[in-house]
Amino acid sequence: VLTAISGPTISFHIFKIRPIATNFLLNVTDVSFETIEERGRKSDIDLFNRIMPKSHAFQFKTVIFQENLLEWYTHNRRILPWRAAKGRKSDPYHVWLSEIMLQQTTVPAVIPYFLHFTQKWPTISDLALANPDDVMSSWAGLGYYARARNLLKCAGVINDKYDGKFPKEEAELMLLPGIGPYTAAAIRSIAFHKPAIVVDGNIERITARLFAIKMPFPEGKKCVRENAAMLFTGIENARKESVRDLPQALMDLGSTVCTPKSPKCSLCPISQLCLGFQQGRQADYPIKTKPKQIPTRTGRVYLIQTKDGLMALEKRDETRMLGGMLSFPTTHWDIKDDTQSHKHPHHFRKLKTLHKVGAISHTFSHFHLKLEVWHGIIAGNDLQLFNKLRQISFHPYENLEHIGLPTVFRKSLNIFKKYHNQE
Repeated sequence: VLTAISGPTISFHIFKIRPIATNFLLNVTDVSFETIEERGRKSDIDLFNRIMPKSHAFQFKTVIFQENLLEWYTHNRRILPWRAAKGRKSDPYHVWLSEIMLQQTTVPAVIPYFLHFTQKWPTISDLALANPDDVMSSWAGLGYYARARNLLKCAGVINDKYDGKFPKEEAELMLLPGIGPYTAAAIRSIAFHKPAIVVDGNIERITARLFAIKMPFPEGKKCVRENAAMLFTGIENARKESVRDLPQALMDLGSTVCTPKSPKCSLCPISQLCLGFQQGRQADYPIKTKPKQIPTRTGRVYLIQTKDGLMALEKRDETRMLGGMLSFPTTHWDIKDDTQSHKHPHHFRKLKTLHKVGAISHTFSHFHLKLEVWHGIIAGNDLQLFNKLRQISFHPYENLEHIGLPTVFRKSLNIFKKYHNQE
C-alpha cells in the first residue's frame, strides 16, 4: 500500500513491503533521492530514513523528471482539436468528449468523430437535447456503443443538474454516467488545472519502465498506479499550466517516444531516470501475462428486401450488444446462451427466397464472431407480418451508407453488394 508523508515543501512515498511486491522495490537502490527542488526540511528526511531502511526506499528525482518532460513537451506537443492552445483555457466539454471517445480507440480514429460531434453539437447542452438516434448514428463505427449511451445520459445530467457546467471534484465527476477514476482525474487536471493522478495506458507503460516493475500485468497495474503517483508529486507547486500540461506531456511521450514496441529512448527526455533503460530492458516492460484465448461465437445476419428495394433494419434492444443502434436483423449471437444462433427467427422461416450469400468475421473485445449472411425478398402477407414487428423498419437501399451502421453490419452489407454485383 502506498503511503505518503508530506510537509509543506517535500513529499516522500513509502511502501509496506509485501512478498509479491519486493522484486521491483529491491532493485532501485542505485537511484539517488532528491527532494522537491531540494527545499525539504531535514526533519522530514530524518523521519523518512528512520521509518524505511535504505534498501527498501523507492527514490526518484521527481523535480528533474517534471522539468525535463515539460521542457520536451513545450517543443514536441501534439496539436489535437480538443487540446487548448498554449495560454488558452481548456474547454471541459472538449476534454470530456475526447476522453470518452479515446477509450479503447486511437487518436487518428477519434479526430473525425470529435470534429463532427463538436460541429453538430457545439456545447454539452446541445448534445443533451440531441435526438438519441442521431447521436447513435453519428457514433457508428467508433465501437463500444455503451459509451455513446452513457455520453447522452451524462450530458443530460450535466445540463439538468449542473446547468451545463462540469463539476470540478473527482468524487462528484465519478458519479456521472460513463466517468470512471481515470476520466475524472483527466477532466479535473486538464480542464480545471487542479492536481490529480492521471493514469492511462501510456502512463502505465512509462511508469512500468521508469521503475522497472517486474510484477506482470494485469496484477501489476496496482503497483504501477501507486508508483505513478510519484510522477505528479509537487506539481501543484509549479506553474498553473504545468498541472494541465504534465498528464498531456506523459500521454504524448507514450504515444510518440515511449511506444509499446521499439521505444525511441535516444529521443526521450527522461531516459536518464529510467531503470528499464539503465537495465537495457525497456522494451520488456510492462511485463504481461499471456492473454487468455477469447471464444468464438457464431450466428446469422439477414439482409431482407421488399420488391421495391427497401431494406429491413431493426433497432437493437438496449440490453443487447450495440444496443440502440440500427442494424440488420440477426440471431442471438451477442448473449452467452447462443443455442438459437443457427435457427432462423420465426418471421424469416416462411421466406421461400431466403438463401445464404456469404459470411463475415468480426472481433469484439471479449469474443470473435462469425456470421453467415442471408438474403431474402418479402412481399404480400410476409410484408404485413414484418410491418407488425415493433423494432423493424424499412429504408431505401441507397440510404444505408448514410444511416451509420456499426462495422459488423457494414461488413455484411459489403458481402451482399459483392453477391448482388455477381448476379
